[in-house]
Amino acid sequence: MRDQRLERLSAVLRPVIESLECELWGIELAVPSKRPVLRLFIDAEQGITLEDCERVSRQVSAMLEVEDPIPGEYVLEVSSPGLDRQLFTVDQCARYVGQRVKLRAAELVDGRKNFSGELVAVENGELVIQMDGDEFVVPFAVLDRARVLPGN
Repeated sequence: MRDQRLERLSAVLRPVIESLECELWGIELAVPSKRPVLRLFIDAEQGITLEDCERVSRQVSAMLEVEDPIPGEYVLEVSSPGLDRQLFTVDQCARYVGQRVKLRAAELVDGRKNFSGELVAVENGELVIQMDGDEFVVPFAVLDRARVLPGN
């Protein structure tokens, strides 16, 4: 679910964001037809405000100019993960045991790629999801995307 480039970028950005009393929730790098878009999702115990996003954006922009981890021009977006937050790590998934989630696997798991139901456990890098009365075990390593369903 993660690529090495984003892992390195996360290691560089995390201390900057944490120094601003926020948590780096996740990173996405989208490469549309024009300029790439670097999306940073930040969170905090008290929630994220527009001012938090602006503050993190200024600090991260300055750091990225010096480090230059992405060649060429790109757009930087900073936002909260939102109610239907994407889950980027196994530890984040574990925080949402007992809640409804939507998973999309990059390869077939038990003959399917899409799962939507209650996350009942996270053990040894595997997510156990209950849907339609059945339990499915989905390895985190094969996930393309995991998202919390709002309204839990």
